[in-house]
Order: sequence, then C-alpha cells, then structure tokens
Amino acid sequence: MVSFNELKKNLKKSYNGFPVVRVAVLGDTSTQLLAKALRGAAFDYKLDLEVWEADFDQIENQVYDRESELYAYKPDVVILFYSTHKLLVKYNKLLPQEQSQLAEKHNSTVTAVVEQLGRVTAAKIIYYNHNEIDDRVFGSFSSKTNASFIFQLRKLNYQLMLFASERPGFFVCDLSTIQNLYGKAVFFQPQIYVNSEMVLSIDILPQVAMMTLDMISAFYGKINKCLILDLDNTVWGGVIGDDGIGNIQIGYLGIGKAFTEFQQWVKKLKYRGIIICVCSKNTEATAKEPFIHHPDMVLRLDDISVFVANWDNKVNNIRYIQQVLNIGFDSMVFLDDNPFERTIVRENIPGITVPELPEDPALYLEFLYAQNLFETISFSREDEERTQQYKLNAERSLLKQKFDREDDYLKSLEMYSLAEPFNRFNSPRVVQLSQRSNQFNLRTIRYSESDIDRILSLNGYQSFSFTLDDKFGSNGLICVVVLKGENETTVFIESWFMSCRVLKRTMEKFVLNTIVKYAKEKGYQFLKGEYIATPKNELVKDHYQQLGFTESKGKWLLDLKRFKACTTFVKAAPGSFYS
Repeated sequence: MVSFNELKKNLKKSYNGFPVVRVAVLGDTSTQLLAKALRGAAFDYKLDLEVWEADFDQIENQVYDRESELYAYKPDVVILFYSTHKLLVKYNKLLPQEQSQLAEKHNSTVTAVVEQLGRVTAAKIIYYNHNEIDDRVFGSFSSKTNASFIFQLRKLNYQLMLFASERPGFFVCDLSTIQNLYGKAVFFQPQIYVNSEMVLSIDILPQVAMMTLDMISAFYGKINKCLILDLDNTVWGGVIGDDGIGNIQIGYLGIGKAFTEFQQWVKKLKYRGIIICVCSKNTEATAKEPFIHHPDMVLRLDDISVFVANWDNKVNNIRYIQQVLNIGFDSMVFLDDNPFERTIVRENIPGITVPELPEDPALYLEFLYAQNLFETISFSREDEERTQQYKLNAERSLLKQKFDREDDYLKSLEMYSLAEPFNRFNSPRVVQLSQRSNQFNLRTIRYSESDIDRILSLNGYQSFSFTLDDKFGSNGLICVVVLKGENETTVFIESWFMSCRVLKRTMEKFVLNTIVKYAKEKGYQFLKGEYIATPKNELVKDHYQQLGFTESKGKWLLDLKRFKACTTFVKAAPGSFYS
C-alpha cells in the first residue's frame, strides 16, 4: 500500500505540464487530509488536481446557494461525501417507526442535491458510497428486518447504483469495496474519529484517493484498453513446451483452479471490451495447442485479438502488438509471472503498466482486484464486439502486405460509411468514443450523456457520427464531428475525434466531404477548425493543413467556395446523412 507520507512528498514536486482538473470536495466530516491525499495522488496520474474544499458539513448550503464559493470555483468534478457515521447519528435520532425509511430519505436528499448541481454546473459528480457499520442491535436478524441500520445501508448503496445507472454525469466511488479489501480496522480508527471527526484513517486515505483518481483519469480518457498475457505459469501452470498439453495445470483441482479462475476473469474483461493479446516465448503451434484442444481452457483463440508466440524478446513483440492495434503503450497492461521479463518490458516501453504479480498464482486474482487496472465510465454493446474488430484489423494488415500500391489495397477493402446525427441508439458509443479517443482528437473534448442531450436540444449545433464497414466486417461507430454555427458565414468544428483503428484509410477525407456538403447547404462560406495540442494528439497536428485549411489567428479556415471534394476510397452507405 502507498502511504499518506509518500503522497505528501508528491505535493512538493512540479505539476507543470499536467492537465489541470478543478475538483470541489464537499463532506459532512473532516476532509482536509483527504484533499491533500487527492492532490498528492494526482501527481502519479500526471494530473494537476486543483482542490477546493468546502467548510465542514456545508454540502446543502453550498449546493443550494447559486452565489456560493462552490459555483464561483467552477469545478470540473464535484465529490460528495456523506459519511456512514453521520448517517448512523441521524438513524439513532429517528423514532423506531422512522428508521426503516432512512434509505429513502437520504436517497431523496442525494437526488435533490444532484439535480440542483446539474442546474448550475456541468461538473461530473463522484459520490462516495457507504462503508458498512453493523451496530449489532439486531444481531444476525438485521438481514431480515428493514428497521436495522445495516439493512438500510445496503438498501441505500443499491439505490445509489440504480440512480447512477440512470443519471449521466453521476458516478459512485465504492468506499464499501475499499473497506472490504483492506478491513475495517485499517479503514476506520475510532480514536482519530472521536478527536478529529475524520472517518477515513490516515492509512486508507491513499486507497480512497487512488480509486477517485482512477475515475477522474477515466473522465479524461486515461484508461487501459488492452491486456497482454504471457502464457506459461501465467495463463496456466507449467511450461507447455516441456510438460505437454496433458500436464499443464488447469481445471478445478489444486493450483489449476487458480489459473482457471484467472482465465474466467480475463474472459469477462474481453466481454467488457478489453482487447486480449498473447505475448509468449514459445513455438506458435505449441502455444496455441491448449487454446484449441485442452478441455479445461476457458480462453480460446477467438478470445485473442493478436497472438504472438516466438523466440524474439518480448519488448519487440509488444511493440509489434502495438503497431497492429494502433493504440498507445500507456493504455496497455502486461501480465507475466517472470520478474526478469516484467523488468525488461517496464524499462524499455515507457507508459505500459506492468503489475508485480505475486509469486503464488493463488494470489493473482486478489492482487489484480486491488489494482483496479481497467476503470471505465461507460459500457456499450459494441464493447462486446471489440475483440472481433481487432482480429479483423490484423487480417487487414496481412492483406495489405500483398499490395505494392496503397491505393490498390484501400480500393480492395470495399469500404462504406453510414453518417448519422446523434440518436438514442448511437449516443452511448459517441460518449465512449469521446472518452477513449486521444491520438485523433483535435480539441480533446470529452462528452457525457448529458452533454449529448444538450447538443441535441440547442439550436446552431449539428452532430455527425460515422461508421465504417468493409469486406472483412464492421468497425462500428468510429468517428464523431460536432459543428456549431459561429455566425452567418462561419461554422466551427467543436469536436472531431476518430478511432485510431481506421487511420490511413481516407476516412477523414470522407468525413470532410460530408460536413462540407452540410455547411454549403446551410449557406455557410467558411468551415473553421482548431487544434489544441495535448501530450497524446500530435498525430493530428497537421490535420487541417493537410486537408487544405489555411491558418488564421490560431485557427484553421476552409473557404467552401474554393473547396474541391477530396478523393476517398470510402463510399456512403445507403441512408447516409449529408453524404
């Protein structure tokens, strides 16, 4: 565990160059040290977290006063911390017949506070849910009566999850899970609470801060998308080349159970949209044999997007995987049981996450659960198809090698795109793509579902979403553009972001042709773009210049009267919007 003192040391370091995120902390208990822990932890996430802390127990006063310091601060993120201990105090003051209504009453309070915040600010809201306190008034019977405090707490946490599932921009940070992982004795120290009103111990503050930063980082597109697996003694026990398929350890007996349950975890990640790859020092045919023939294997070849097994070093092989997937190393996680291999990869591939797996495979899963490696703020049905999409990308890469001319290869793909405005079917994917897109993202604006609703409701905005299909299959929704009328003659490209899976297929030219057609039909004379540099989007630094825009006062202008349609190998699918 990282210590609070280690986080305090970060406060003395330079945050220059890190993206600034303004966070407001509102709590009904003492939060001064929590604020320090949050800012200290942010350094390790390469974020400059500016933290404003409300006075003690002033949540409602700050939220309902439109002239409050909270709104003057203009936060990007608001953290709401209603502590379990204060809820217990309220519960104890209620009449017995009222205690069974605690969850409903507090849920109503939270709903009203969140709705008020939504009226005044577009900030995302993180709510710390409730760690369990069982006062043992009812003993084990507490699970059978809604008058017990523990019954009300569990009901409240469930209601918060339901509310979060329906409320864009509202997210639950699971303090209850942190207490389960580290124990109540670590989470809460009675002597400190009695003397200082701190309900989070010094020892648990770093874990709370890091889980919070996992969420905030995800808000700003910092998420892991890919899991790369070693095989021998990582996916199964033993060495396949030496032991043979019949002697590797897997199944439900002995240590094999640990590897089987590990594979089940990986399989769930795959269904959630994480790209699963293999990087193993092995003969390829030997390495693939368990995936094809072993009856106890949970993972199969269809679950693996890129399978690399050879005798080259793992650094080179991971670099090859990165080229095929076309994602950043900083969105990759590499799991290997061998400390030597972990060190070599960590030292030679900056940005990649390489956890220090325990020596005992029985401890793998509990260790990985605590790491929270795959935080996300969205999930869509398209995530379930991600493995297949990347497998198809690998097939496209193989096809490309057969052509001497790039144009011949692109023509052979037979590409089609459906261009549509945002709608209730594609909006979840639009939100997700905005959060995930870092390299091809001209202004790096992140959208929530509430932002999409706002765009759809305001005059002067026009939204575009683009899919891409070819003879291999569908890439799904891969590009988004949002236009905003600036004046009678000029329309501004508020956002343009695209999946890196489809780079170098002339998709950006198809997109430009589409939005220019819209702009001309609406009577605009100029299309204006802007590039805002980030550490990750240098790829599109010259995007507008390459498309024929002219630089003007830090922006890029395209004269629509002089525009000639770009040559593209992407055709409009039937029913496309403005194509």
